[in-house]
Amino acid sequence: MIDKTIFPVFLADKTCEFSVWSPKAQQVNLLVDAMDKPIPMLKHDFGYWHMSVENIHEGTRYRYQINNAESFPDPASLSQPEGVHEASEVIDLHDYHWNDNTWGGIPFKDMVIYELHTGTFSEEGTFTGIENKLEYLKELGINAIEILPVAQFSGHRNWGYDGVYPFAVQNTYGGARKLMELVDTCHQKGIAVILDVVYNHFGPEGNYVGNFGHYFSEKYSTPWGQPINFDGEYSDGVRNYVVQNALMWCRDFHIDGLRLDAVHSIYDFSAKHIMQELTEKLAEASQQTGRNHYLIAESHLNDVRYISPISSGGYGLDAQWSDDFHHVIHTLTTGERKSYYIDFGEPDQLSKAMKEAFVFDGQYSEFRKKSYGNSTVRNPGEQFIIFNQNHDQVGNRLHGDRLISLTDFETAKVVAGTMFLTPNVPMLFMGEEYGERNPFYYFVSHLDSHLNHLVREGRKQEFKEFYADFEDAIEPDSPNAFGKSKLSWNIESSAEKKAMFDYYRRLIHLRKTHPVLNRTNKDQVKISNDGKSFLLERWHEKHRLFAVINFEDEANTAKVPQNLHGEMKKILDSADQKWNGSGETSPGLLENGTELKVQKNSLVIYSNK
Repeated sequence: MIDKTIFPVFLADKTCEFSVWSPKAQQVNLLVDAMDKPIPMLKHDFGYWHMSVENIHEGTRYRYQINNAESFPDPASLSQPEGVHEASEVIDLHDYHWNDNTWGGIPFKDMVIYELHTGTFSEEGTFTGIENKLEYLKELGINAIEILPVAQFSGHRNWGYDGVYPFAVQNTYGGARKLMELVDTCHQKGIAVILDVVYNHFGPEGNYVGNFGHYFSEKYSTPWGQPINFDGEYSDGVRNYVVQNALMWCRDFHIDGLRLDAVHSIYDFSAKHIMQELTEKLAEASQQTGRNHYLIAESHLNDVRYISPISSGGYGLDAQWSDDFHHVIHTLTTGERKSYYIDFGEPDQLSKAMKEAFVFDGQYSEFRKKSYGNSTVRNPGEQFIIFNQNHDQVGNRLHGDRLISLTDFETAKVVAGTMFLTPNVPMLFMGEEYGERNPFYYFVSHLDSHLNHLVREGRKQEFKEFYADFEDAIEPDSPNAFGKSKLSWNIESSAEKKAMFDYYRRLIHLRKTHPVLNRTNKDQVKISNDGKSFLLERWHEKHRLFAVINFEDEANTAKVPQNLHGEMKKILDSADQKWNGSGETSPGLLENGTELKVQKNSLVIYSNK
């Protein structure tokens, strides 16, 4: 493994070492705005070029000229203050004074994650806007935020998956220093920070890296463009580029974890997969920093190889997203069965998803026309992140509908409670905690109008599986797609929002403090169902928990299992009027073998604690 720093580093006062990987070049010149002449760089092994230059200060703009011809921004630029096409800016990552020396991190099994998009989470649409809401998140009980990608993209409005400078923090969000301030403040408030990164492709605009090196593979393809070259000729330099990026986030920005986007589109047939290499390098970084730096995979393969130990042939990542819980919940509550939802909708699948995370662990998929998935029996619940909404599942709908808009207030409460009852790590999507009804659209703002046209046409092709008519859809490049996706807030002015917020706060409190719910042992879970009404038992040592989850549109009577020991006290009922419910019908105390009546679309939890 080649291990080389590839972004500008200050060696001493006003002396900066510039480095770039460009095996394609016969000559590389450094063009500094404040200097009259090009500075020839020195060629080193494996296609790396270096040069130490005096009289460089933060804010200096520069480009790299290849073969005395065209010049481009730095592929490992740390700052693009004027966007993706203009000169890169020198910044010093070590110039920030950190105040999180006492931060010890959050064990992954204890996380309650909150996914957010910087541009639409707050009115400001910046890192400062997020920072201003941290007390709110702390009051809610959140102890980890997951931020959608912040790598520099073209324009001002984007989900972040079109980034073309993985080392540069989006200038319109506040840049590197403001991200550092956000992470620092989060740690001081006891909140971990997970950052979404994209290592499967580059965005389409401002993508100049191919002029320098062999970043892309011709052997494979992704839905978003050429895949990254992790196993072909010259791939050592590409692998170093990605590894150095991951290390930078954890070492220099104090990021607690990285969520790796769509790892199923990361193709690597090397003897050591890039996922394993990232695992090993971040383990080394954790030893150096004294903090855990987690790796999380996003994959639709239902393959535990990503999270299984390296000693067992896995890649050793800490956790992965599991879509199956969302898909079952969505189909059960909305009745939608188009496209990939055709595989879901059976109540038994929810029982399996709650306990095992994967519904498909080797079964035949009608949508995929093949069997897929493998067993999670050897993987603890803490290795699976589940959710009832996320940016993809909401934003990739024609109208950006949130679940509460597709169902109703009471159903949304049951869905939330179901997620927190599982032995997995729960993740909220911004706004769901107060019943946000504003949509979350897919949006872009490429500077190239042709690219915006291609995005519009591409989205129409994707929607054909779900919708017959999309004439009234908001175009992704429209300012309205972004503007309407901002959270509405104003929680205190709405009884519904306030009730939902208080309900979520109670659920999160139970998840973090209850001696059964704060554990991730899948072996101490029992679930049965009668139609869409579920009985759940969980236990740990002498502590027991019993819940009735009723997704039926009518009240239901459930029989208390005989094996419950001791008096069971009700600790939550979603029908309670304090949660804007219709009123409780279930008793406050339970005894073995008795029956209890629960409201339609409601959830009730008992405990012997």
